[in-house]
Amino acid sequence: MENHPISLPIAYMIETLRSQGISNSDILSQIEKKDVTPWVHINEHFDFNQLLKLADQDQEALTSIIEDGYQVKFITIKGLQTLLKLKFQLVEGRDYQLTDKGIKDLHIKEDVWLKLKQLLSKNCMIHEEPLQNEKSYKKVKIELAL
Repeated sequence: MENHPISLPIAYMIETLRSQGISNSDILSQIEKKDVTPWVHINEHFDFNQLLKLADQDQEALTSIIEDGYQVKFITIKGLQTLLKLKFQLVEGRDYQLTDKGIKDLHIKEDVWLKLKQLLSKNCMIHEEPLQNEKSYKKVKIELAL
């Protein structure tokens, strides 16, 4: 099954909530109550009401997005960096190198790579290879067609 496509700002909201220790079930519960006020203090720049609008359009899709994952519709280099940090705690310089078209030398566990790969947008060109000394890791390069 293919994941539902969402915008980068919606992905930021979801991952920011998760990074604050809010569980998937708590996210869905607050959305079901149609009350995002507990989240306003988390990031004043986010309009968490967008999650309510998404639920109004298709509750089943939103539940799947939260529980099963999503695919970002279109991602930028900065957007990729932000998601890597928010969702996977991966940062430039330590975990990968930034290039003018994306990132390279991302050494990532295979199970984490599978989660990252599923959310990447269609404008991402992926090059992956197994790491010689670490069988459970991949060396990844992601280039963006902008």
